[in-house]
Amino acid sequence: MPPTWTVEQISLDVHTDARGTYYVAEGENEYFAAQPIAGAALLPDRVSGTTETPPVTEEYVTDTETVDGQTQTAYYRLEAKRHYGWWSLMPALVAVLLCWLTKEPVTALLGGIVAGALILGSYDITGDVLIPSIATTSSAAIVVLYLWLLGGLMGVWSRTGAAQAFAQFMTVNFVRGPRTAKLVAWSLGVIFFQGGTVSTVLVGTTVRPIADKERISHEELAYVVDSTASPVASQLAFNAWPGYVQAFIFVGGVSFLATEADRIRFFFSSVPFCFYAIFAVLGTFLLSIERPLFLGKRLGAAMERSRTTGKLDGDDAAPLAAPELQGSNVPEGYKAHVLEFFLPLILLIGIAIGTFILYGAPEVHWAFGGALLLAAGMALGKGMSLKDLLSGFHDGIKGVVLGSVILLLAITIGGISRETGSGIFLVEQLGAAIPYYVLPVLLQVMTMVIAFSTGTSWGTYAVAFPLAMPLAWAVAQGQGLSHPELFMTLCFAAVMDGSVYGDQCSPISDTTVLSSVCTGCDLMDHVRTQIPQASVAAALAAVCWTGVAFFTA
Repeated sequence: MPPTWTVEQISLDVHTDARGTYYVAEGENEYFAAQPIAGAALLPDRVSGTTETPPVTEEYVTDTETVDGQTQTAYYRLEAKRHYGWWSLMPALVAVLLCWLTKEPVTALLGGIVAGALILGSYDITGDVLIPSIATTSSAAIVVLYLWLLGGLMGVWSRTGAAQAFAQFMTVNFVRGPRTAKLVAWSLGVIFFQGGTVSTVLVGTTVRPIADKERISHEELAYVVDSTASPVASQLAFNAWPGYVQAFIFVGGVSFLATEADRIRFFFSSVPFCFYAIFAVLGTFLLSIERPLFLGKRLGAAMERSRTTGKLDGDDAAPLAAPELQGSNVPEGYKAHVLEFFLPLILLIGIAIGTFILYGAPEVHWAFGGALLLAAGMALGKGMSLKDLLSGFHDGIKGVVLGSVILLLAITIGGISRETGSGIFLVEQLGAAIPYYVLPVLLQVMTMVIAFSTGTSWGTYAVAFPLAMPLAWAVAQGQGLSHPELFMTLCFAAVMDGSVYGDQCSPISDTTVLSSVCTGCDLMDHVRTQIPQASVAAALAAVCWTGVAFFTA
């Protein structure tokens, strides 16, 4: 079937220097040449809703608009995007349904990829879909980071006994039972506020030896790790998030979003209204002290099972961490020291934070590479043979192969979902003629579905914010709201949090997969036990946004 085309019109915050006219996108200056909108090939009224392929897919145009009685030039980027109607949702729907039915993520993800490829007419699944997706810089980075560096580091720690030494040290000095062990996990999730994959990997690998010793089920540990990653990053946003998001929220004629500094200030002003993130972090804290306001049936059963029987996984679970990483295989005569765990971890964190301060983004590969080299060097310096060290490295790689494969397939199906236009289609379903106090919740639901379907919160921001912010401003002006900036803040927070929820709960999300890998949990057990708690937090957030909008905006 032919796709339906639509045109996305995005307002640009334009600057000029000696090289020409540019706008800032993801930290880079993007130079462009614009023409009057009247002569554009991608006029929305002409292209949107048609099945005819447009001659170009991107144009930069200028138009005139009146602000405070003055006429000025506005710049826009017109981008043609396609979708296949409700069929656009098929790849994610097939993958999620197969995950729920079979509890076998590799087959489920492949099923979703095949469904998307058939919709796109890419019948050579290997040559047209899998190889182009895997043979990319981002996929290579994943293989190097999560298969070689992370797997190797976990393997070396397992062979030297450093992880067990750390667990013993924490047990003797800090941990007094499951409650304090989970509090350590929650606290580390807050401390490692860079969010996303960095947080899940660091917290999961650090806390798991302690949690296993204290009979904490892998399901509850995975929930604590996953639910203190992105939610904390959006609250303690001294990271890459504000710089990335601000590029998508410029609205022409809105003074408090006029410059990059204004938009970053607006980002931080929205933090108290990111109610889902607040409830998610609070919920994991209450679970950590074993005073949860709400506890899903499956998670409660997992906690009861692990405390009474010592079984950290269900009977039919297939943990993503292989048996090679489940215990210790220390060579005879080698005695581990807790510094073999602490020093590589400190170096890892130091490099990640230091490169973020220096370059604006953490060099995660440098961080994990440095930690792996230090851990290996310390082991060799203490007398471990090179053969034993490499054996541990090999075991570590074998232990995360399945997780790396799932991660690559998840990225592939996310790309397929974007190509079929699932996010664009869902955005089109949201009309502008709605009561203002309903808009934040509608934006929340829309971004929840998009992020759940694509497995990415940052990708959802790129799709949703260019629609959500102009729509919120139009609704605020059209319905004569007394506090339009507050209303736009609520809508902004709803998009932020809806995307985080969808990413956090999606079985095709990298953070969901990595939370399962690093805590040794079955992927679908993690998804099934996390969704009830996360959904309660999302429902409470929806009530708060609606109430604040209705009574104050």
